Amino acid sequence: MNKKVRKAIIPAAGLGTRFLPATKAIAKEMLPIVDIPTIQYIIQEAVDSGIEEILIITNSNKHAMENHFDKNYELEERLKESGKLEQVKMIQDIADMANIYYIRQKEPKGLGHAVLCAKSFIGDEPFAVLLGDDVVVNKEGKPALKQLIEQYSKTSASVIGVQTVDKKDVSKYGIVEPSKSHPAKGRLVKLTDMVEKPAVEKAPSQLAVLGRYVLTPEIFELLETQGKGAGGEIQLTDAIKRLLDRQAVYAYDFEGKRYDVGDKFGFIKATIDFALDREDLHDQVNEYIHTLVEKEKAK
Repeated sequence: MNKKVRKAIIPAAGLGTRFLPATKAIAKEMLPIVDIPTIQYIIQEAVDSGIEEILIITNSNKHAMENHFDKNYELEERLKESGKLEQVKMIQDIADMANIYYIRQKEPKGLGHAVLCAKSFIGDEPFAVLLGDDVVVNKEGKPALKQLIEQYSKTSASVIGVQTVDKKDVSKYGIVEPSKSHPAKGRLVKLTDMVEKPAVEKAPSQLAVLGRYVLTPEIFELLETQGKGAGGEIQLTDAIKRLLDRQAVYAYDFEGKRYDVGDKFGFIKATIDFALDREDLHDQVNEYIHTLVEKEKAK
């Protein structure tokens, strides 16, 4: 019988240089989409997918993240004294979201090394990896990670979250190569290879790896012996390619709208869409956008 996927890793040790100067003193994962830090959306997805324990890989500059998911008794008392009981419940709920642990990645050696830092936390269980740059919304259906976990329960194999991207954009992503000898089963495809940022004419498919993984624990043995790859770092993709030689690995074209919040324009799109989705902001934001459109037309 399959072991349940109970644990998740969220690598959050990056320096966030694309968002300088904001990230000089604040972790990029704490930058808010409207009023909720991006990492809170990632953790909520994990919790909604059945994850019980989460390990966040951090660095020495990420104290604000740890504080955000901790109790703050002084703030709670001040809010109670002001009669702001809804806000008290909100910050208590944040602290109670999940069992969250932290470990520091002492050197920036890449995503593969960050995942390896979680070896003792994971043990011999299958586990999830959620990258904080990808926020996925699937209002009418299951969270992206839950979709992958369900596929793992059917296959007992590692499952990589992918989505179809425009052909002109394949060079921005890791692209998977589906097996020609194993026909796709709906959105699930068996893999024969993964290629990091291929040229458009050399891309084996348009299925791009988008920040969600369910992996078997055998990946750790490979990460321990993985040499440096792109950027002189230990790459998770390289270890997964070696895992393909040992056991089946699948990709699942998950449902949901994905926002690249590690990109400035992606972050702006997420902020606008999330604001429009809120009752307290929809009308004002909608009216403001229409005003801007009319101004542009009048030029």
